[in-house]
Amino acid sequence: MINRNLIRIRVIQIVYSWYQNTNRDLRNAENELMTGLQKSYDLYFYLLLLMVELTRAYENRVEMKRNKYLPSAEDLHPNTHLIDNKFILQLRDNKEFQKHLTERPMVWDAYESFIKNLLDTILASDLYKEYAEIASPSYEDDRTFWRKAFKQFIYMNEELDDILEDECIYWNDDVEIVQTFVLKTIKKFAEAKGANQSLLPMFKDEEDKTYAIKLLHDSILNEKKYRELIDKHTDKWDFERIAFMDLIIMQVTLSEIFTFESIPTSVSLNEYIEIAKSYSTPKSGTFVNGILDAIVQELKEENRIFKS
Repeated sequence: MINRNLIRIRVIQIVYSWYQNTNRDLRNAENELMTGLQKSYDLYFYLLLLMVELTRAYENRVEMKRNKYLPSAEDLHPNTHLIDNKFILQLRDNKEFQKHLTERPMVWDAYESFIKNLLDTILASDLYKEYAEIASPSYEDDRTFWRKAFKQFIYMNEELDDILEDECIYWNDDVEIVQTFVLKTIKKFAEAKGANQSLLPMFKDEEDKTYAIKLLHDSILNEKKYRELIDKHTDKWDFERIAFMDLIIMQVTLSEIFTFESIPTSVSLNEYIEIAKSYSTPKSGTFVNGILDAIVQELKEENRIFKS
């Protein structure tokens, strides 16, 4: 689930922090990297849990109305499509989901108001009204409802973003990417797999975990080599006035280009230029692109790199 782009962002953040700390310990930096990536994976489960919590909130609401002193006919015979939703029941009982929540407990209890308001929004929507009118929803109807509901009401929800930022310092940069993973997970659920439906693993394979650690180590340990290359190609600039984040992004980019022969240089450049646009100054994308392009051209002419 944790893709290379998330790893790149997290490594840049750790390297940036490295230079802010007086007590520099590579093992501590590595632990912080792994903690950040683990938190990204926790966010995936926290967002899956949100759908379960919304369902539970609706179930509690239905039960309270049934138990009123003078319940109406609607109170006694509510629409139970959400409660009986086959996708949610499957997710709730999923073995990997339950295992993760047992090992790393997480709850939405502190955000009861947010859950209530979000549920109200969903219930008032045309999406829900169309779903409620289905006489007997199929598994596909149930799964499609939650895929659309997540995309329409949860994905890019500003109030949710604020909650996640308050809940965990690591989640602010991860939420949009992780939400796309939740949507992919909903889409791949199959009724036949029951509680054994596989969820996304933390890393696609051991190679990605190795990539993360190796990129961090090399970016820090070969600082002198990469800074000299950057300094050489910024001779028209006051090195001290270059945005520090730009410097870190270029340092980590060069680390990836030199260290990972299997990753095309063009891919590395494109990924880090996009990161510069989002995480540094408005002009950083153009600046980083120009400097890195000049460095790469020189390296190719000197046969110090051979990949495209």
